[in-house]
Amino acid sequence: MERVDVSILGRDYSLACLPAEKAALLAAVRHVDQRMLAVKGTGKVASNERIAVMAAIQIASELLNVRVPDGPLSNIALGDFKGKIDAMNNLLDEALGTIV
Repeated sequence: MERVDVSILGRDYSLACLPAEKAALLAAVRHVDQRMLAVKGTGKVASNERIAVMAAIQIASELLNVRVPDGPLSNIALGDFKGKIDAMNNLLDEALGTIV
């Protein structure tokens, strides 16, 4: 493991990661820091804890709305995959139930 020192919203943190994961970790830290700075910049949220929560909600929303760029699943957001898989499993269960 490698120690990586970073700064988020002006506070320093020491993180550990594998050397191969360092670039991705630093990119994630930049994304979180930028999002938190944007939330802070609105002037509507004062405490760092609330800024972090608001930024986390925004990032989670981004993640859940990510779409596959091409292919048969391109119209499905990442957050919708579980629902689609559950629906397919139910259809399979029903189909198999009529066979048995």
